[in-house]
Amino acid sequence: MRSEGMGPKGTSEARPAGETLGEADRERFADLLVQVAAKQDRAAYSELFGYYAPRVKSYLMRLGADNAQAEEIAQDVMVTVWRKASLFDRRQASVSTWIFRVARNRRIDVFRRTKRPDLDPEETMILPSAAEAPEARVEAAETETRVREAMKDLPEEQLHLLRLAFYEGLSHREIAKKLDVPLGTVKSRIRLAFVKMKSRLAP
Repeated sequence: MRSEGMGPKGTSEARPAGETLGEADRERFADLLVQVAAKQDRAAYSELFGYYAPRVKSYLMRLGADNAQAEEIAQDVMVTVWRKASLFDRRQASVSTWIFRVARNRRIDVFRRTKRPDLDPEETMILPSAAEAPEARVEAAETETRVREAMKDLPEEQLHLLRLAFYEGLSHREIAKKLDVPLGTVKSRIRLAFVKMKSRLAP
């Protein structure tokens, strides 16, 4: 997951075409988001949601998402607005610039996940090295089958972490930053994935 930090003031790279607000409206929305950050003000959030959620969805569809996917990502973006409101800095960017940048980054993440094949149980990186001796090859093949079966039982979130760690070569800290989860959570989930696979493979 990308950082939701601010860019230079006035940046509009992630703002959809035609999305313009007067100075008064920009300040009002900034005030609302500050209230969400400071007091978890639900009324302020509701107003932000009502204005931005449909616009974010339309923006995502213009980026190529279908209706269902745009709706799902838009909901995720607005949840991020609630959870990460404290990262907003009105001195660096407008609310529109910030929210649409979050939407754009979410869309890129989703696109990359859908274009990248799912974790392949036969990926050579996670399988034992093939041995030359016939007996060793038979044993390796049996182990491979057991590994494939063990992987089927892993939750999707654990498979995703393994893919980031081994396919993309990210460190635990990089994964934590990308997914915006605590470093300890990343470590514990990866450790849990290995424990589960080990328990299945031990016999």
